[in-house]
Amino acid sequence: MITQGVQVTGRCSACGGTTTCDVGQFFDRGMLRWGTEGRCTDCLKGWCEQDSGPVTPENIRQALLQAHGTARLRLSGEVPELVPVLQALRNARELTLGEARTQAAELAETGLTGTLVEMEILATHLRRRAITVIIEAAS
Repeated sequence: MITQGVQVTGRCSACGGTTTCDVGQFFDRGMLRWGTEGRCTDCLKGWCEQDSGPVTPENIRQALLQAHGTARLRLSGEVPELVPVLQALRNARELTLGEARTQAAELAETGLTGTLVEMEILATHLRRRAITVIIEAAS
């Protein structure tokens, strides 16, 4: 399992107090999953939510990117055949063919960026098709 998380604070919608919330994104059993769990320190209101799918809610993504920075996935070695790259991108992200072509071009040029978990998932799909990639911190 690949995971990344961060703790964020905010204001309680019920009492205006301070909330503490753990947000995270993880890759488990072949699926992208995310979750939030938090509570108010003043009124003890609490919640726990988890879900999965090809896209993580933007508030969770932004919290992770702000805390951990952006990861970059790029090709390592020779540029591979286009068809396996397109297949990997379409399977991993549920993209149209046009969207996959755009992302494949970006992968070959500057690399794709996102959270570490998102890039690890793409790397897994690409490596299954014998496409060598590396993940590094984006500058």
